[in-house]
Amino acid sequence: MKLSSLLLFLVLAVPACIAQKRLVLIDQDGSGPGGSNQMAMLVLLQSPDVQVLGITMVTGNAWRDDETAHTLRMLEFTGHSDIPVANGAAFPLVRTQRETELEEPLIGKQVWYGAWGHMTSMGTISKEHGPFEVPPLPEGQPKLKPIDEDAAHFLIRQVHAHPHQVTIFAGGPLTNIALAVSIDPDFAALTKGIVLMGGSLNPQTEDPEFATNPRHEFNFWFDPEAAHIVLRAAWPRVDITTVDVSIKAPFTQAMLDAISKSKSPTARYIAAWSQERYYMWDEIAACSLLDPSIITREKPLYMDVNINHGPNYGDTLTWTENLKPATGVRLVHLQLNLDLPKFQKMFVDLMSR
Repeated sequence: MKLSSLLLFLVLAVPACIAQKRLVLIDQDGSGPGGSNQMAMLVLLQSPDVQVLGITMVTGNAWRDDETAHTLRMLEFTGHSDIPVANGAAFPLVRTQRETELEEPLIGKQVWYGAWGHMTSMGTISKEHGPFEVPPLPEGQPKLKPIDEDAAHFLIRQVHAHPHQVTIFAGGPLTNIALAVSIDPDFAALTKGIVLMGGSLNPQTEDPEFATNPRHEFNFWFDPEAAHIVLRAAWPRVDITTVDVSIKAPFTQAMLDAISKSKSPTARYIAAWSQERYYMWDEIAACSLLDPSIITREKPLYMDVNINHGPNYGDTLTWTENLKPATGVRLVHLQLNLDLPKFQKMFVDLMSR
């Protein structure tokens, strides 16, 4: 091939390759430093097949402003400083910390309260700091700043700019997504679909969070009304990583040791800050977005969330086709099992790039 012809081929081929990248918007409760929330975002940021259009933050495992600071610092550490970050909802749509405190003597305690802190022996929730306080970060304060646009309108704008091309990845409570759906009735239908971590069916575990309450899952529980809105929206497809599959994939010391052998900025960040050995909730969801074949068993069911304020407020509801209610519930694809070695290798490889 002549040099001129080769150059012409490269000029034409490179944009085509770029155009084939999967467009993703990340919505996350980015507690940190390190840990499952940050590592899930890094799965998508590190993938050569994905273009992350932006990250939106929502209160969940920690308060929104604290999460935003940790996420901005992670982007600086790992060489992804060009990714815009938008602040989203600071509080759930309806559920409040005070209502939850008042209910505890009647319905019992929860294992995990996220941003609200932990239950004290006196029956009140103790929090580390207020919702709009950002204490000094152990990894250092970020120089990056979030964009001025709020999360819901940022999500809507990006989806309209790339109609039927964007996949939404939701790793936390669904408040921001519910607001986008409520503001723009075309939002969900204009995406390629949503991949989210949430819901629980019947996890086989002695973990006290689920052993006696198998339909409880934090993301749905923290903002049940938001999950209710999102699950009824007109998505082309909904894929859900459940507790059932998440508890089968812990972050192991062997995985960290393998990642630590790499000198990449992302590997160094994880080696320094991802010290918790717990389930890889959001990382499974992110990896399944990239390669659905890591999921070896899924179950199509109609899903909703209990929004009746009582003992089961926030619990996962599911039905088969012949038993579903006539109230607009939609079919989702629930992930129940995975190829663990394939997932672990995929995750280690991405973090080591």
